[in-house]
Amino acid sequence: MVLRELRGFAFQARPAPPGGRWAKISPLSTPSWITLKKDVSRTFRTKLLKNKGKSHIFGYNLVAQQNLTERRLAMNKIKNNRLDFTGQPIYVGLDVHKKSWSVSIHSQQCEHKTFSQSPEVEKLVYYLQRNFPGALYHSVYEAGFSGFWIYDQLREKGIDCIVVNPADVPTKNKERAKKRDPVDCRKLARSLRNGELEGIYVPCRLKLEDRSLIRTRLGMVRKQTRCKNQIKGMLLFYGIHLPEELINSHWSRRFIRWLERIRMEKASGNIALNAHLEELNHLRKIIAALNRAILALARTEEYRVPVKLLKTVPGISTLTAMTLLTELYEIGRFPSLDELSSYTGLIPDTHGSGEKEYTGGITERRHRQLRCVLVEASWVAVRKDPALMMAFLQYCKRMRKTRAIVKIARKLLNRIRYVLKNQMPYVPAVVQ
Repeated sequence: MVLRELRGFAFQARPAPPGGRWAKISPLSTPSWITLKKDVSRTFRTKLLKNKGKSHIFGYNLVAQQNLTERRLAMNKIKNNRLDFTGQPIYVGLDVHKKSWSVSIHSQQCEHKTFSQSPEVEKLVYYLQRNFPGALYHSVYEAGFSGFWIYDQLREKGIDCIVVNPADVPTKNKERAKKRDPVDCRKLARSLRNGELEGIYVPCRLKLEDRSLIRTRLGMVRKQTRCKNQIKGMLLFYGIHLPEELINSHWSRRFIRWLERIRMEKASGNIALNAHLEELNHLRKIIAALNRAILALARTEEYRVPVKLLKTVPGISTLTAMTLLTELYEIGRFPSLDELSSYTGLIPDTHGSGEKEYTGGITERRHRQLRCVLVEASWVAVRKDPALMMAFLQYCKRMRKTRAIVKIARKLLNRIRYVLKNQMPYVPAVVQ
């Protein structure tokens, strides 16, 4: 628009209504050509339009203001037309990443929208409440690196949320072949709407922090094992053999002092060996500090009684008991031994079709930490519990020891479940 001052002209228009005033309406409304009159000075906005070489002046329509009653009626009409999704379910599938989330929103009948947003719960909640006020919100995302903080914050905002195992999400072949973030979040929202998803158990924040302490120690022990293997590999590479008196005392204080006295033929070799030894000493100090922290945690009011009960089971130490308690959380969430064995991975793989049915070895779907500690504890239990030793010897007559110990681990798990469920100490059987 070009602002000009036209002197000597004015509008020939209807007089303003009593108590009213003139108001400009949007330039997008229907234009009207205005009539000008001389000898009056006014300033108004004009726009020059060229149509087949002719210039015309385009002006605004001037309309009177509506009275107060009409305005109130119009506002009430707008309020009555507000969105209301009270009682209607809305399903939200989230594909979470570090820098962004892919979000797919579905209603009971159709897909509403799929978009990407920053990883903030507040923005998602604001969008849902603005576009679907009063609805019943249901959300889902896959368990992974992000943990359960999204689950906790969505629950605090009043949005129902479940976390699912990625391997349990129904997936079409084309979705697997053309995997993308929008495809994944649509798949989650669709499966949630169809009732095909079952959420995993989500523990509280305090339990998760206790579990982190146990898993951190396990990670440090693995690093220590790797460091020891690197030192042994370096000795074998240069043909340095262990003395006979140290063959059966690996990684004792005498063995480490012998390693520190080794001198290579060049300074660079000594620097490389000392670097491995310094890393080993550092890891040993960290593991010792973690062991003390775990023992202190086991003496707290929350864990003292269950740890004491579990230590009555043969093969269960304080560290093993803390691993079981922080990984299982609540033994009551497993209605039967079969479900607990399936969770830990102490069941065989089965394949069947028609009249044929095949039973394979131990399943690959397992809880890695629990199955590991149970098998290790079973090797100790068969030496201390007469009933388990007799069962182990019977199994060894018809299978390998490595398969027999898995059956013993299942029996040991049954004893652990009984002790935790009934809060009673375990009494070893006596074989007469």
